[in-house]
Amino acid sequence: MIKVKVPATTANMGPGFDSIGMALSLYNIVYAEEIERGLEIIIQDGNPHIPKDERNLIYKTIEHFYKVINKPIPGMRIVQQDSIPHTRGLGSSAACIVAGLHIANAMSQSFFSKEELVQMAAQLEGHPDNTTPALLGGMTIGAMNEEDMKYVKVRVPENIHFAVMIPDFTLSTELARSVLPKEVSLKDAVFNASRAGLLAASMITGDVENLSLAMEDCLHEPYRSKLIPHMDEILKTAKIHGAKGAYLSGAGPTLIAVVKNVVAFRREMVEYLAGLENNWQVQMLQVDNEGAKVWINEELRY
Repeated sequence: MIKVKVPATTANMGPGFDSIGMALSLYNIVYAEEIERGLEIIIQDGNPHIPKDERNLIYKTIEHFYKVINKPIPGMRIVQQDSIPHTRGLGSSAACIVAGLHIANAMSQSFFSKEELVQMAAQLEGHPDNTTPALLGGMTIGAMNEEDMKYVKVRVPENIHFAVMIPDFTLSTELARSVLPKEVSLKDAVFNASRAGLLAASMITGDVENLSLAMEDCLHEPYRSKLIPHMDEILKTAKIHGAKGAYLSGAGPTLIAVVKNVVAFRREMVEYLAGLENNWQVQMLQVDNEGAKVWINEELRY
């Protein structure tokens, strides 16, 4: 029996569009084992939107891996325990890709290195800011070209807390990308580049006082805010109640605030969000600095 535990991820992180991501302390757990033939997929939370056949993203990733190593894919049983909400901007697709790669790597006894899995995952996802932190933990800053992906992983101080504000509606990445402009001005590019550098340095050092400025963005948030009712108002209110920085997570609709005073912030934001539609929920999370973990027959391997 193979068990994989994969963290949620928050991508884009303010100005870090398609490049900066971080792992969070919210997890999907997937079990897999070989069976004589066929495919069995069990979804333990009963989510009817997750395919239980060959369209399942975990299985599709496993299938891709077996094609890469040129081996026939065995019959298997997959059991998903999902805590990461789907299509909410918290890396649910990346978690499936990472789980699938780890399962295939263990099941086929291929022993691909974590670095090889990082490269494969980024190619499958198309950008590195979800799959890389899901595999490695911490915050990662990555860039891709046609051949490979380069990245730096940094450990984020664990005394920084993240208020994850999740509404009850979904937002597909395809729709969220469709509203973005094809080109941006030099002014906007410089705006984001300066803040992305400041964000990376601030998270490395734990200097959260810079984050109000460092998490500003003008490449995707102004366009995607039209898809998320009250987004700008919620981000401003989060800062009023003490957030050091606040931003749109991934393609949305989840919003995240960086906070120090956890109890007071959560109390104020829960009360405020209760007055809005879309049944917003607030979860207080921390960084996961370790990334995905794999057990084989109950023994932790990596």
